[in-house]
Amino acid sequence: STAMILLPMTTISLMTKAALLSMMFLWVRASYPRFRYDQLMHLVWKNFLPLTLALTIWHIAFPISLIYTPPIT
Repeated sequence: STAMILLPMTTISLMTKAALLSMMFLWVRASYPRFRYDQLMHLVWKNFLPLTLALTIWHIAFPISLIYTPPIT
């Protein structure tokens, strides 16, 4: 159609990338079986929550530790 020709290249590129990402997401979702609820809860409590807490603490503590380190000359 002529409307597609009049769009800027960045818009067409964005639409193409969004369509490819959507198709990839649907393909992966259709290919793998669903997790059971108890498996998801185990994954969250044993893996994701400790990782998230560790990264949050790191994100807060690292800039503070850089403030108090002496400069290297």
